[in-house]
Amino acid sequence: MKAEELYIMLEERFAEIYTKFKISLYAKVFKQFDDNRDGLSAVEVFCVEVIYALGNPTVNEFATFCKFSAPNAAYKINNLVRKGYITKERSLADKREYHLRPTQKYLDYYNISNDYIQTVMGRVVRRFSPAECAQLEEILTVL
Repeated sequence: MKAEELYIMLEERFAEIYTKFKISLYAKVFKQFDDNRDGLSAVEVFCVEVIYALGNPTVNEFATFCKFSAPNAAYKINNLVRKGYITKERSLADKREYHLRPTQKYLDYYNISNDYIQTVMGRVVRRFSPAECAQLEEILTVL
């Protein structure tokens, strides 16, 4: 197989996997949104997912990443704090900053990112040898 053909094949496979992860995320978000038992909108779910993915960002980092104005970010953050899905913790390094953290309540109800990852990793472990799993881990580390 030529290098160009291999590149195209890998790109297509990666796009398929990435799309499956996105679809899994969207399906769970909208299922939770339809249930509406806990009062989070789809946008609020995505906001907490961003906070989780950014690794407990400051308020400014969150606002910058989401391209929210400071008042809009503050509004969203305050609603999520009030509903009990994130906390604002004062920075030890700079007392003027606050770091945002998803609460256990959020992780217990949603845990959106991890559900499909666990499904896929279960399939990988059942299908591939330990050596192949180690090779996959090495590839994912490079990515």
